Amino acid sequence: MEQTISGSTRFAGTAKLPADKSIAHRAALFASIADGPSTLHNFPASADPQSTLSCLQQLGVPIETSSTNTVLIKGGGRDGFCQPDAPLDCGNSGTTMRLLSGMLAGQPFDSELIGDSSLSTRPMGRIADPLRIMGAHISLTDGHAPIKIQCCGGLKGIDYRLPVPSAQVKSCVLLAGLWASGRTTVLEDIPSRDHTERMLGLPVSRSMQGCSINSDASHLIPSGTFTLPGDFSAAAFILVATLIAGTGPVHLPNVGLNPSRTGLLAVLKQMGANIQITEHKTSELEPIGDLTVERTPLHGVVIRGRQIPNIIDEIPVIAVAGAFAKGTTILRDATELRYKECDRIHATVTNLRKLGAEIEEFKDGFAITGMVPLRGTTVSSYDDHRIAMAMGVAGLGAYGTTTIQNAHATSVSFPEFWDTIAKLQR
Repeated sequence: MEQTISGSTRFAGTAKLPADKSIAHRAALFASIADGPSTLHNFPASADPQSTLSCLQQLGVPIETSSTNTVLIKGGGRDGFCQPDAPLDCGNSGTTMRLLSGMLAGQPFDSELIGDSSLSTRPMGRIADPLRIMGAHISLTDGHAPIKIQCCGGLKGIDYRLPVPSAQVKSCVLLAGLWASGRTTVLEDIPSRDHTERMLGLPVSRSMQGCSINSDASHLIPSGTFTLPGDFSAAAFILVATLIAGTGPVHLPNVGLNPSRTGLLAVLKQMGANIQITEHKTSELEPIGDLTVERTPLHGVVIRGRQIPNIIDEIPVIAVAGAFAKGTTILRDATELRYKECDRIHATVTNLRKLGAEIEEFKDGFAITGMVPLRGTTVSSYDDHRIAMAMGVAGLGAYGTTTIQNAHATSVSFPEFWDTIAKLQR
């Protein structure tokens, strides 16, 4: 599918966001091992969370869905999984594969996790290494999926310091700890997304040196009724689109505002953005609020170090914001971005250059000179949902028409993205 975007003459209104898929994955996975039923409202129809539901059904978890995006999951406790009769297909979802690997490492049966061509190139040694230290029998193919897990006869708790900030690796180890003998402690020097420890209610200790999170086999897995908040990572694209092409305010209601996810707000405010947060409240799972944004002159900034883990998914659209900001925007320390659904540093730089941007590529980031006029052309999504959406946003601020190839990649996280953009342009 190709999508064309013309420079915007109007961009205003209210946008409904999909539910946060990072939270959706975890809500479904944790509900599956709770002792009792859980009802998840506003569960997203996007491809990645649906892959998680499909894998859980293969593991024998009873799941009912409704046309109102409500999912009922009947948890069977820690011993509720059944051996799947085929490989578990995680689709394009690294979160599904990495978190589920932790949950399967200590099961009394063998399992195999597979993914699509993109997921099969992403590094999985980062989860296999700590799981093997815990006693798991796990094999990879040249460091990638398929992941084959054999019954190991039991895991043991470990202390594990994350070599790089990664919420997925942290979650994988903590989840494996729910089936291990003894306590498992994950130590992180730089904070990463905290959805897992927040939603499971795991003990967390913070100090100047970082924080430690504990899990063990006695921890109670909560069940209940939860309403999933809007996806802040999806909001990011609408925020930047408004800042560079808006003609009136854009309202984003019920957005998840977990502090470990909203680093982009600080970055955009540092660039000069005017973003208002109203009706701030806390749901059953996460803090939420309504965002209002208007077009604002932006200026370049330097982004690096401890800022990176909490903006990792928003970096492609930050580059787009930089293209429309006065001065130079420099982003470093983001090598992790090369190991996502595609090499997002290279994809972002290549596409923006095609549009006419002055941008320099580094191993760990980029430097982009702003206020250089962009002109519509044909760019590629690289089959990556965030690259597709970032280029859609760039097209709103470019002269002429921009065509995004393989634009259907947005279905992974924001199936209604193109319709949402069109609605805000009317």
